[in-house]
Amino acid sequence: MKRELAQELTRSARGSKSSRSHREPSKSRRVIAFLIFLVAIGGLIFANIQEEKAEVVEEEVAPAEIVERVIDPDAPKALEKLDEIEIKGRAPKTGYSRNEFGNGWGQINGCDARNVILFRDLTDIEMRDNCVVASGTLHCPYTNKIIPFVRGENSSEVHIDHVVALSDAWQKGAQSWDRDKRIAFSNDPMNLLAVDGPANQQKGDSDAASWLPSVKSFRCQFVARMVSVKLKWGLWNTQAETDAMRRVLETCPNEPILQ
Repeated sequence: MKRELAQELTRSARGSKSSRSHREPSKSRRVIAFLIFLVAIGGLIFANIQEEKAEVVEEEVAPAEIVERVIDPDAPKALEKLDEIEIKGRAPKTGYSRNEFGNGWGQINGCDARNVILFRDLTDIEMRDNCVVASGTLHCPYTNKIIPFVRGENSSEVHIDHVVALSDAWQKGAQSWDRDKRIAFSNDPMNLLAVDGPANQQKGDSDAASWLPSVKSFRCQFVARMVSVKLKWGLWNTQAETDAMRRVLETCPNEPILQ
């Protein structure tokens, strides 16, 4: 009886070992598979993190630092043309109102001037129709802010600035113009830029003697545009304004005027 019991225990022990030996490889395979799964998930998470980092870095890069401008060496230079602008005192602001330059935006090729400038200055544009910009992205030249534009939601965050302000133009020659010429001036794309709303409010009706963009790398372009507008429309400068323009343009003597 004892002998039979011992034989039975021996068989059971062998069977148990055999069973474990068959289960262990299966368990090992499951562990390996689980580790592979963890590595794959980790790789996806790392890739997503890197992609998010890349997007953030791209937004933080200042447009003025990544856009290389090509300057025509034969174009007239703003510094040289500055001397052609007449220097006089500022006339009184008496009689000025925004309506002297038209009631709102005029038309350019059948579309209002605001949407024409949004189309020119924004990127990633989506149109509502042939004339209306529904959305886009502004890289503000005054501040280097990146501003998503969505019509109706944050339209007021993007302004269209008169580089030579209407009030400033009024005091430097425009008050003697007829209404049609003032309306044409108000809607001239050369004198218009899409910019950050708060920066435009800060600028107000200042000239170059009292306000310049906070982005120093844009100041040459800004002043050259002012010179171009003044020459095109026959507006004058004050002495302080000419002096301020000259200080900026002497740092970039090859900056061309717009034509």
